[in-house]
Amino acid sequence: MSEREDADDLTALQRSILDFEGAARTHAGAKAGAIRERFGWTATRYYQQLNALIDTEAALRYDALLVRRLQRIRDRGEAS
Repeated sequence: MSEREDADDLTALQRSILDFEGAARTHAGAKAGAIRERFGWTATRYYQQLNALIDTEAALRYDALLVRRLQRIRDRGEAS
């Protein structure tokens, strides 16, 4: 079983957030628009959800490399 299959305790929305963040390679303005389009949230709301999510064990099991990278970025005080 893959680690992604083992992350059953994540909701579909939480998995979608992690998948979106893992695929996001656009500059801030375009990303904010994509966040609004995909989730219907402001960028602020999205990053609040993302930051809470990356502190969970379930997120770490789902995509450890992504979560650790995002934690490092956050801990250095950089924008995603």
